[in-house]
Amino acid sequence: MRRLKLSISPCPNDTFMFDAIVNHRIDLCGMSFDVEYHDIEQLNERAYLRSADITKCSTAILPSIAHHYHLLDSGSALGRGNGPLLVRRRGDTTPIRRIAVPGERTTANALIGRLFPEIEERTPLLFSRIAEAVEAGEYDAGVLIHEGRFVYHKRNLELVADLGLEWERRMSLPLPLGSIVAARDLGEETILRVEELIRRSIEFAFAHPELSREYIKSYARELDDDVIDRHVSLFVNDFSLSLGDEGRRAVEELTRV
Repeated sequence: MRRLKLSISPCPNDTFMFDAIVNHRIDLCGMSFDVEYHDIEQLNERAYLRSADITKCSTAILPSIAHHYHLLDSGSALGRGNGPLLVRRRGDTTPIRRIAVPGERTTANALIGRLFPEIEERTPLLFSRIAEAVEAGEYDAGVLIHEGRFVYHKRNLELVADLGLEWERRMSLPLPLGSIVAARDLGEETILRVEELIRRSIEFAFAHPELSREYIKSYARELDDDVIDRHVSLFVNDFSLSLGDEGRRAVEELTRV
C-alpha cells in the first residue's frame, strides 16, 4: 500500500472535496493518506519546504514551488463570482492605506497588488481574525476569504470591492484562487492516480452531499448550514473536477510574471 501525506485546509470546500478520500467512501486503489489541516498561509509556507506529498496551496505561488510540485487537473478552487472581498468599517471615508491580508503568499494578497497597487501597506493576519480587526479599527480595510466573505455584513463592515469581479472584468477569465499540487518525486504514475482519486472524490461528494456534512462541520468555523452550502457551491464546481483549457489559461494569467 502506498502511504501519502495530504495537507488541506479545514474550510468547507476542501473538506467537501476530500471527504470521500479521507473517510474511505471510495476505493483508494491501494493508497492511504495521512491528513493534516492548516490555514492557507501555513499550507503555502509548508509547500515551499515540500512538506506534503499532496497539498492545497494558493495558486499565486505555483511558479515558486514548480520545482517541487506539479499542478493537478482536479481539486482547484477556481470560478466566477468567488473572489476575496475588500471590506472596511461601515461609513468610513478616510483613504485606505493600511489593510490586513490573509497571508503574504496568498492569491488574495497577489490580487490586491495586481488590482490596487496603490495600497502598499499590507499586513498578513490569520484570515479568521481580519473582520474583527478591521471592525476594531486596527486597519483601514481587510481582505476576507473563506467563510468570512459570507458573514461580514453581520459586523459593522461594508464592501469596498469584490476582487473576483474586478479580476473577471479586467481579464475576462474565471479567478483561480487555490490549487492542489502533487510532489514531482512521487512519479508520473502515482500523480495520475492521485489526480483521478481526487476527481472521483469530488464526483462522489456531488452525488451524495449529505454524507460529508458531519465531517465538514467538525472543521468549519461557521456551522450554519446555509453558510456551508453557499461556501461549497461557490468554490467547488466543474473547474474543480477538471481545470480544462479555460481554467489553465486563468492560472497562466494569474501567475504571469
